[in-house]
Amino acid sequence: MNEVISVNDLNKTYSSGLLALKNVNLKINRGEIFALLGPNGAGKTTLINAICGIVNPTSGTILADGFDVIKEYRKARAKIGLVPQELTGDMFEIVWNTVQFSQGVFGKPRNKEYLEKILRDLSLWDKKDSRIMALSGGMKRRVMIAKALAHEPEILFLDEPTAGVDVSLRHDMWQMVRGLRNKGVTIILTTHYIEEAEEMADRIGVINKGELIVVEEKNRLMKKLGKKQLTLQLLKPLSEVPSGLKDFQVELSKDKETLVCSFDSKKEETAVLLFLKQIINNGIEFKDIKSRESSLEEIFVRLIGGSK
Repeated sequence: MNEVISVNDLNKTYSSGLLALKNVNLKINRGEIFALLGPNGAGKTTLINAICGIVNPTSGTILADGFDVIKEYRKARAKIGLVPQELTGDMFEIVWNTVQFSQGVFGKPRNKEYLEKILRDLSLWDKKDSRIMALSGGMKRRVMIAKALAHEPEILFLDEPTAGVDVSLRHDMWQMVRGLRNKGVTIILTTHYIEEAEEMADRIGVINKGELIVVEEKNRLMKKLGKKQLTLQLLKPLSEVPSGLKDFQVELSKDKETLVCSFDSKKEETAVLLFLKQIINNGIEFKDIKSRESSLEEIFVRLIGGSK
């Protein structure tokens, strides 16, 4: 799979002295969904704006589909669609004119059929003649997405695209995103709904204090950094954790009726067997056992906490 975005040794220091990006190196593959996660102020939006040519880096280079975003701005920007975090645009304009104008900005011939499809896919067709100022926050967000898609970009940035969007429309939006990915469009998204990233993304990047601390294929990341938990509902309460279980990460519930053991995902297969063997050897009887694995959100919280 060839790369469509290449970020090399990128640094950004604002005039205030704030170091927003520090030595960022990132390759994004053509046709993948890449989720960029990080706490507020971590540098997500600055990185997106730098790739889109909106923010000039202090040093480093960025290529979008082979075009330098500074030296070949128009060619690079024509490849990119951006849905910013902030709602922007002429609030007095009607939806159709706004989206059609965006199509023309990048020299694309008018294609009413394509624009109609976008608006229908985003449940905006019945609002095409409405002024943007009259729309709800969620609908305004969808207009921003329609504008970003109007010139048929090969790379689409979604910076918090589902902020203020209700659950059903959020589902429709992600269906559309999957459809775009299936057509070869590269999607880069940021979201505070980490369960969305877990469901949608092929790869995950985590940024904190301007530094990329992890870039990994999602399933590999969850296997590498995740944990598995076994929860045993005991037949009889225990007064304390038996000494035979001291080599495991075991917690006894306050009511003394539940044992919870956590396992490193990399060692879980042998560790689970050893744990269950010790449970039997210690004569601990249980009436139910449940297992669960770490969510991406739990991994994210541990990564951010560990990088402070």
